[in-house]
Amino acid sequence: MFSVQERHELPVLAIDLGGTKIMAALISHQGQVMAKEYHLTLAGEGPQSVINRILSAIDHLLRVGNIDLSQLHSISIAAAGAIDFDHGLVTSSPNLPAWHNVPLRDMVNRKYKVRTFLINDASAGALGEHHFGAGRGVNNLVYLTVGTGIGGGIIINGRLYSGPSGSAGEIGHMTIDVNGLRCSCGNIGCLEMLASGTAIAREAIRRISQGEGSSLTQMAAGKIENIIAEKVEAAARGGDGLASEVISKAATYLGVGMVNLVNIFNPEMIIVGGGVAQMGDLLLEPARRLVKERAFQLSAQAVRIVPAQLGDNAGVLGAAVFAYGQPL
Repeated sequence: MFSVQERHELPVLAIDLGGTKIMAALISHQGQVMAKEYHLTLAGEGPQSVINRILSAIDHLLRVGNIDLSQLHSISIAAAGAIDFDHGLVTSSPNLPAWHNVPLRDMVNRKYKVRTFLINDASAGALGEHHFGAGRGVNNLVYLTVGTGIGGGIIINGRLYSGPSGSAGEIGHMTIDVNGLRCSCGNIGCLEMLASGTAIAREAIRRISQGEGSSLTQMAAGKIENIIAEKVEAAARGGDGLASEVISKAATYLGVGMVNLVNIFNPEMIIVGGGVAQMGDLLLEPARRLVKERAFQLSAQAVRIVPAQLGDNAGVLGAAVFAYGQPL
């Protein structure tokens, strides 16, 4: 049997469940990624198929890492969607169709008989960046992940703020345009519908389909429905006017969202991660300017808007931080 101290030093098997991929990793108590692997989510196949892939990922990682279940501190899952911490449920998820009150924590726990935790993926990202990344030493920060969708996590006085039901931080679903498009969450004009990678690609496709010229048409070999945010970025860096305007528009909406965050939370830092955030200053500089122009001056002067440092590892590292922070 392990002592309490010895058990706390065992690795966490962490899962980051997103709309497009599943990442599984073994994380040491010092935040080292000991092993990791990726699997496609294939969310359209439904919850049970996705859960089967999660279980397969866990089984495979245990074999590759030559780790026995008794040698794990816990299993900790960061999942896209609204999470009921107390009951271990994925209550809903815009990026995981048909996931409604799925008892993911208990389903994993029943198979492995290992302590299992469930946290929102963006909240996990916030914990990861706070402990090991751009937010080290910062007591009050907001983490934004901008990718296929937009998520968020909030650190107040050095601790994750999750709200009474565990679903705080759904920053991507704040209303920015009351007359905007309907979001997959059911709301209208969400930030996610205006500034995510999906939104960037959709706006570029809309404008080209209306007859506007762009090098994106050639880049997509004439199949404009295949345009993705990465192609829009590449076109913008190549001097394409339409692509530059599309990204600038998304960056403006992102800046509006940040103005709200700065005025509400007065954070020391906003950390921006996710695939779209790899656009760097192409996306962040217009957002920074808008915060400087529109947020309360005192709050705007106090905040730094910086890129995330942990990349894909933020979610699994944060999931491990969350697990290690729970009482044994």
